Amino acid sequence: MKVVSSARIKRSLQHEMRGKYPDVHFVFCVSIDEAERDLEDADVLITYGSHLQAKHIVMANRLKWIMVISAGIDRLPREEIEKRQIIVTNARGIHGVPMAEYTISMMLNVARNEKKLFHNEQNKIWDQRVKISAITGKTIAVLGTGAIGKEIARLAKAFRMKTLGYNRSGKKSEEFDEIYTYNQLMEILARADFVVSVLPSTEDTKNLITINHFQAMKKEAVFINIGRGSTVCEDDLVAALRKEMIAHAVLDVFQKEPLDRDHPFWEMENVTVTPHLSGVFPEYQPRAFKIFEHNLRVFLNGEGELINKVDLKRGY
Repeated sequence: MKVVSSARIKRSLQHEMRGKYPDVHFVFCVSIDEAERDLEDADVLITYGSHLQAKHIVMANRLKWIMVISAGIDRLPREEIEKRQIIVTNARGIHGVPMAEYTISMMLNVARNEKKLFHNEQNKIWDQRVKISAITGKTIAVLGTGAIGKEIARLAKAFRMKTLGYNRSGKKSEEFDEIYTYNQLMEILARADFVVSVLPSTEDTKNLITINHFQAMKKEAVFINIGRGSTVCEDDLVAALRKEMIAHAVLDVFQKEPLDRDHPFWEMENVTVTPHLSGVFPEYQPRAFKIFEHNLRVFLNGEGELINKVDLKRGY
């Protein structure tokens, strides 16, 4: 069996995989362009997914399984993959800790006005009048109550925050004080001091959050998006921030990445921009490969259940 990787994988993991599975032919490439020459007879493809195109699926006429070592599959050529009935699994669940820590750090960053404090430090300005607040006792609404959302809520509890969760099913979770479902979005937004979106990119969530939703939020609210940029109408968010419908936005994901240098977000005082790194941490690849290894054994032996099998129609 031949496994081709189009992702830049740590050398230690390459050696580990070859040592553990001597009967599997691993080809580790650093990009999908480099991997093209080996796709024709590949049984398995390991990828981050963002550069995979329909033409690559056509090239890989033996391909049976795609392991996406990230959580999002929105950039995959899903129609071609579905047509070929190729199995897709992902690394869902490994991002909970870093993304929850990012969320807490950014809430504190905004509440403590650290952007202003850093500016003052750089310019040697001693100003004790900088407005500072706290997150303890505030209300956080988490849009998406999967592994990431639950970890965010769990950490928020340490600050005695009231935790509100939003999902499609209305399924309860012990990390959340209350759960709201899809037809209650306006209600949950109106109650929150911090709104954190970890929503995936699907047909249902595309441009889901518009000017009406920002208008429903408190004027003091902070909106944090660590899910997918496609879930937010960016022009509406710019307008909402300029009209001071909300106090601040922390954005790690965008409609187009990298974010254009002339995008208004860069210059807005009430926006914090980070380059899609909320889920990054040193053990990312090793943890993703634990999932891959489990699924590889299932794939080789035909026994057991695959972890994180993706429903391409639902988009996650």
